[in-house]
Amino acid sequence: MPRPIWSGAISFGLVTIPIKVVPATENHNISFRQVHLEDMGRVRYRKVCELDGKQLSDNEIVKGYEVSKDQLVAVTDEDLAEIPLPTAKAIEIVAFVPAGSIDPVRIGDSYYLEGDGQVAAKPYKLLRQALQRSSKVAVAKFALRGRERLGLLRVKDDALVLHSMHWPDEIRSPESLAPPAVEIDDSEVDGAIALMDAMGEEDISRYTDHYREALEELIAAKAEGKQPAPSAEAAEPGGQVVDLMAALNASVTQARQSRGEGGHATVHEMPEPKKAAAKKTAKKTPAKKTTAKKTTAGTTAKTAAKKATAKKATERRKPRAS
Repeated sequence: MPRPIWSGAISFGLVTIPIKVVPATENHNISFRQVHLEDMGRVRYRKVCELDGKQLSDNEIVKGYEVSKDQLVAVTDEDLAEIPLPTAKAIEIVAFVPAGSIDPVRIGDSYYLEGDGQVAAKPYKLLRQALQRSSKVAVAKFALRGRERLGLLRVKDDALVLHSMHWPDEIRSPESLAPPAVEIDDSEVDGAIALMDAMGEEDISRYTDHYREALEELIAAKAEGKQPAPSAEAAEPGGQVVDLMAALNASVTQARQSRGEGGHATVHEMPEPKKAAAKKTAKKTPAKKTTAKKTTAGTTAKTAAKKATAKKATERRKPRAS
């Protein structure tokens, strides 16, 4: 577990819970240095004053706020430290709200809250169980890295988690991004839900960063003086989908086959072609029966006519009585 980045207490009414704040996530990104390609020398950046050209050390540099184009106001760390900040050493819970009422867009970095000593054990467990039983989360204010922040406290397993949140005025409105009004059929919605069911997951731990893995292989090959293996070309994106239901049907089948379920899945029946085929078959069947009847009747009539002709010929040949 990484080192704590902040220590203080959770203020829960008149209850105080000593805690340490520990990062809940870690960065696995691969970092690069900038180098001169010709001789592999490191490229470094130096902090230089634009007025006298002097290279400066960190203790010679302070923050500056641009009041106007030609005026800067210097703000030192001492100035910031003297600003009264009630949440400087406390995570102050200000409200409890339903867990589903928090917009995920507002949630930022995540931190684990570790109880600091035996004195924190009982109030820590009390707050955790109260949040679990009420299905609520706590909204809090706290200070971190020189600014006051809005936070969200919730329960994860047996630990309390603190999420930093954006202030309400920091969230942009998506109103202008909505697509134009279109009509959606209920069968299309049903098809989309069927696809969601086919792609349903309870555990997403199997997903990994394939790009980072490929990048690690490339670096390892180059470090050994080898030529990196050629990567498979990405599939070309398909054309524009015209038949939405056909795309949903194909997607459900593909999703189920990728899970080894097999079989063809149809989220929306297309009854019209089947009805048309049934009608054509119904028309052809009586036609065959009618033709059969006509053929049988015609054959019988011809046979009777032949017999009548033969009978007349026989009668003509017989001698007449005198």
